[in-house]
Amino acid sequence: MTAPIFEHRLRVYWEDTDAGGIVFYANYLKFFERARTEWLRSLGIQQSVLRATTGGMFVVAETTVRYLLPARLDDELLVTARLEEAGRTALTIAQQARMRPDGALLCEGMIRIGWVDAQRLRPARIPPLILEALQQ
Repeated sequence: MTAPIFEHRLRVYWEDTDAGGIVFYANYLKFFERARTEWLRSLGIQQSVLRATTGGMFVVAETTVRYLLPARLDDELLVTARLEEAGRTALTIAQQARMRPDGALLCEGMIRIGWVDAQRLRPARIPPLILEALQQ
């Protein structure tokens, strides 16, 4: 069974663009981060609360990004997040940025986030409450 796709809309602002007027490539990682955060929030998982209650947090461990088409100032984007794989210490999330309303694929990536002890920044097991929420 394929995991459901979470969708997050956002608008491109001046601060997102480069001197050529297109979205600066690194900002797609920011867009992906926002979508992952909102995806977790939609599952009842707030990262700030997790850190306070479990002493752990997610950190980006690996990214693979492919850029296909540019986005520009004032474009409306749909950024998605879909759980690809859940392990004991890491999640792999497939993400895309698409143009609204036509759905043209702008950028896609695979992001691996690992769970770490927030004090020591050492890998740790993802708390069961997170893994359970991801199964919904």
